[in-house]
Amino acid sequence: MEQGTILLDAGSGGKASQRLISECFFRHFSNPLLAVMDDAAKLDITGPLAMSTDSYTVTPLFFPGGSIGSLAVHGTVNDVAMLGAKPAYLSCACILEEGLELSVLDRIVADMARAAKEAGVLIVTGDTKVMPRGACDKIFINTTGIGRILTENSPSGHKACAGDAVLVSGTMGDHGLTIMGSREGLTFDSSIHSDSAPLNHMVEKLVTTLPDVHVLRDPTRGGLATTLNEIAAQSGVAIELEEEAIPVRDGVKNGCSFLGLDPLYLANEGKLICIVPQADAEQALALMRSMPYGEHAACVGKVLAAQAPLRAGQVIVQTPIGGKRLLSMLEGAQLPRIC
Repeated sequence: MEQGTILLDAGSGGKASQRLISECFFRHFSNPLLAVMDDAAKLDITGPLAMSTDSYTVTPLFFPGGSIGSLAVHGTVNDVAMLGAKPAYLSCACILEEGLELSVLDRIVADMARAAKEAGVLIVTGDTKVMPRGACDKIFINTTGIGRILTENSPSGHKACAGDAVLVSGTMGDHGLTIMGSREGLTFDSSIHSDSAPLNHMVEKLVTTLPDVHVLRDPTRGGLATTLNEIAAQSGVAIELEEEAIPVRDGVKNGCSFLGLDPLYLANEGKLICIVPQADAEQALALMRSMPYGEHAACVGKVLAAQAPLRAGQVIVQTPIGGKRLLSMLEGAQLPRIC
């Protein structure tokens, strides 16, 4: 795995395919379920279950704080967890471009293995295809995750209620600005790096400790603003934010100011939105702050009834100077191939 490149016959299903699978994927993903080598994995898991799938095409492949490999694990683990579930198993399907360096693939797969170990999940099945040069950009990864829902009253985007508190687990915009800087060769504050991280352990503690978590969501593409628009529309409510309460790193603020971007629309890959009854907000914040990746958790707003002049699905933000502005859903691609 230290030299050479991917050739088309590595996707043929023959000896070259078997060598690639055993020397790269099996070497890093080794576990008893995968070692059986059947066409499907036999899983020991009981319902109700949460399942999610996602595809990752991020460029560049490696960036401060992560890679397409770690991102492919974290993204799907987090999506499964947002339903109040404990992710257990992942699949991994890779589409490779002919000519991809084997050392690059090995590094990506190693990153996936480390991310899966931290999240406590097993990669139990997968697939590999090889495309001719120019037919794809180096590597695309699809991961599907499955996990057991931990509570009878599982969180959902349609459960936000008037009076609820809106919490976030940390700073906004880190991943989006990191990818933009890496892609364009821009230098920002050295502390700025992707927040890509597994949130399932935090979610497990929240849903098994608090009496009622209404909504959990990770604000990825489109950022905090777009995700809250989706939640407000699902629940038929309005949401009001306090701009000064939203945690944003100084480096991200400065970078956004320079580029003319709004950090509330930048992608995050290791943060969650938690909407709970106001009476449980302080306990939820304390739980998040006690966990890895939650030290900067904050209450950033509240859920309002959809009454005139507010409409269902609207998100507004109170500015530092006392005014209010409407945060609409993102239109267009602020930054394509962010994950």
